[in-house]
Amino acid sequence: MLEVRNRKTVAAIVLIPVVIALAVMAFVWPNARLQPRELPVGVAGPPNAAAQLAQRLGEHGGAFDVTTYATEDAARTAIEERDVYGAFVATPEGPKVLTASAASPVVAQLLTAAAAENAPSGARPVVDDVVAAPEEDPRGSAFGSSVLPLALAGVISGAGVTLLGLRGSRAVVALVGAACGIGLVGAAITDSWLGVLDGTWWAEAGAFALTALAGSAVVAGFAAVLGTAGIGLGAVINVFLGNPFSGVTTAPEMLPEPVGMLGQWLPVGSGGQLLRSVAFFDGNAASGPALTLGAWTLAGLCLVLLGRGRRGGTGAAEGPGEAVEARPAMAGQSAAGQRGQ
Repeated sequence: MLEVRNRKTVAAIVLIPVVIALAVMAFVWPNARLQPRELPVGVAGPPNAAAQLAQRLGEHGGAFDVTTYATEDAARTAIEERDVYGAFVATPEGPKVLTASAASPVVAQLLTAAAAENAPSGARPVVDDVVAAPEEDPRGSAFGSSVLPLALAGVISGAGVTLLGLRGSRAVVALVGAACGIGLVGAAITDSWLGVLDGTWWAEAGAFALTALAGSAVVAGFAAVLGTAGIGLGAVINVFLGNPFSGVTTAPEMLPEPVGMLGQWLPVGSGGQLLRSVAFFDGNAASGPALTLGAWTLAGLCLVLLGRGRRGGTGAAEGPGEAVEARPAMAGQSAAGQRGQ
């Protein structure tokens, strides 16, 4: 017994620092390597001037993925539809840069700096924020802060349903109901109270709800199949990977690869993109994130339903009750035996 306890003590001393180190790396490493990587931007203006702009941007070593547009209006439309983060425009009056601080204040600042760097000597580029961030959140810090609560909401909901002993269809109903409540609360706080979102209220609530449901379904689904270890796996996907890899505070293209791409396939990253689309861009580019969240939700809920029989066979829900009933019966049999003697 003493040897077993010693082994557990050593395991705790070794494993806990390793887990913390991995968590710190997951959160700190992407932010320590921020730089544009194939960042989608546009150039517009007369053909010769636009070609020169595209060439200068191409000299930044793969920082930008450049698309040429015939007119400034076409570039504006591409920004509003979330095809590009911004555009550089050659005009008779001088250089101009179109930004979208609602898409990413960090990228908007980066494009402004790049426009000044590539402008002719003595020229100052005109900056036009096509889709501006709300006045209550000009730096996007409040929007970025919504990521961690969304990640935690998924873990707490999924773990809560599991620990309450809900199984099968009852677990599904509880997960959906909790997600709807999270959606209403999230929109009420961020839109109605704080005013950091500018979209349709119900669409924002739906984005919050779907993100929470995807995260909680993953946790509850893994728990239904793997037991308590499934809660930990769901927490890793939602919090330790989903939160730092989401790119919501900057942009997915600013994170090192393959972190930026991976984050968009996880519930929190796709949820952040969905919320940004419905809050600031009239739902443009929302279909991809919505499909990703739908796939996570469907997979998680299927695991919840399929895992019902497996967990039911282990007696996880009924075992304690049966044990309580068995003890009096055994005690009665023991007493009867003693009287017989």
